[in-house]
Amino acid sequence: MDYTAKLDVALNRLHEEGRYRTFIDIEREKGNFPHAMWTRPDGSRTPVTVWCGNDYLGMGQHPVVLNAMHEALDATGAGSGGTRNISGTTVYHKRLEAELADLHGKEAALLFTSAYIANDATLSTLPKLFPGLIIYSDALNHASMIEGVRRNGGAKRIFRHNDVAHLRELLEADDPAAPKLIAFESVYSMDGDIGPIEAICDLADEFGALTYIDEVHAVGMYGPRGGGVTERDGLAHRIDIINGTLAKAFGVMGGYIAASEKMCDAVRSYAPGFIFTTSLPPAVAAGAAASVAHLKTDQSLRDRQQEQAKVLKLRLKGMGLPIIDHGTHIVPVIVGNPVHTKVLSDMLLDDHGIYVQPINFPTVPRGTERLRFTPSPVHGPGEMDKLVCAMDVLWSHCALNRAELAG
Repeated sequence: MDYTAKLDVALNRLHEEGRYRTFIDIEREKGNFPHAMWTRPDGSRTPVTVWCGNDYLGMGQHPVVLNAMHEALDATGAGSGGTRNISGTTVYHKRLEAELADLHGKEAALLFTSAYIANDATLSTLPKLFPGLIIYSDALNHASMIEGVRRNGGAKRIFRHNDVAHLRELLEADDPAAPKLIAFESVYSMDGDIGPIEAICDLADEFGALTYIDEVHAVGMYGPRGGGVTERDGLAHRIDIINGTLAKAFGVMGGYIAASEKMCDAVRSYAPGFIFTTSLPPAVAAGAAASVAHLKTDQSLRDRQQEQAKVLKLRLKGMGLPIIDHGTHIVPVIVGNPVHTKVLSDMLLDDHGIYVQPINFPTVPRGTERLRFTPSPVHGPGEMDKLVCAMDVLWSHCALNRAELAG
């Protein structure tokens, strides 16, 4: 077997389809977000503006977060030293879990190294806790949720995206006595649409199902204290398990679930993805706790970010570009072709100093390839003018039909 040749075939296929992923070497500048330095392949460095980061509110540069991390680093050193069960639980981890439980109005929270791991580990563990569990999963759930559901070895049902009627059909077809869980998201990150949370909770009550929601792209962003869409809509108390991240609006790293004390205890005790993983460094936990606490009281950052997203959508729509607008902070521009998407991304970076990563299959369905912009409170008028003008020029340069794509 020529293993190298097989690797060549697999990689060449990605190149031929125009969806080979390239890492862009970006060095963020402390205190100067969203500006960064891009190291070109030839080693030269160019200033760029980041328009695709998930640090939605710039909290990764906030003095409150950085000061907390410096203090913890000076007090404890770099790493945690072990798993949570073996020397890796500190006062910083406990403080962060308490902040998160309070954020969502839950009895407890459980930290993971990422929201991906939190989803995967929790969803793959639940059938051990509830034998015979059937999981009903939205068709557009994140890859981490799909993987957790796939690996759990239990029964699964996939309902059409945000289709409550289809979900009802699936629930009605199964044994009323079987344990059930409905897994879905609040803000779906690629289109920026929002799940029908209240309707799904009503179905869960009717059919005796647990509810599991991924609020990764909503925590810090929505609700009076940043608890997500469930807090904004007064529905958090109807959700059994809330998944969130510390790596997007909170600007640091890590993931978590918030739920009842017994649920968190059971997942903690049974999930290999928690038990056998080194815990977050204390400095990271300290920074995340400071970020969560700060955003509970700082509504201004959320308001400014939402306003920025509205302005950018309005201006891009005014040029006739095919924008998906569900009223959230996500600004997707549909290109519909992986090669065109990559060309646009490359030219924005090379010629205009604007960094936005192309998003292709399998992250999104074929034919819906896109550029996904994430404006922040600190993208100024000058940066937005430059982006809008560049998109106007390059869209025409790439001979993309605006009217056809918009339709």
